[in-house]
Amino acid sequence: MQQPPRVPAATTPGRSRNMQAIRRANTKPEIQLRSALHRCGYRFRKDLSVYTSTRRVRPDIVFTARKVAVFVDGCFWHCCPEHGRQPTVNSQYWSPKLQRNVDRDRLANAALLHDGWSVVRIWEHESVGDAVAKVIAALDGERRAS
Repeated sequence: MQQPPRVPAATTPGRSRNMQAIRRANTKPEIQLRSALHRCGYRFRKDLSVYTSTRRVRPDIVFTARKVAVFVDGCFWHCCPEHGRQPTVNSQYWSPKLQRNVDRDRLANAALLHDGWSVVRIWEHESVGDAVAKVIAALDGERRAS
């Protein structure tokens, strides 16, 4: 039986505490977007598991009736072309991990689109106004991954 690859330990105890404090859901950009959408009168589900025909996906914001899934992606965690960077410390751990995040994002987009959903991807650095405009465009009928 093949052993799973050994995961390198955190470089320092401080780094370990820092990593444990990072949220998966309810990040500041996500909360700002949800608040703005709610003020505009939109109602949605947050962090809801969507079971597609091929996989389970957990968008940050879900409009179930209109089949719109919204993801608010962190620049570091999802390799933003504008702000993402490859870590220089412990890169043998981080590079594959970040690549798996990008690959998982692509698979989630494909699974949702295959099942008739619209997918909206928003980078954490985007303004709330631009993010709201993207979501409203998807709700108004633009079927594509953005």
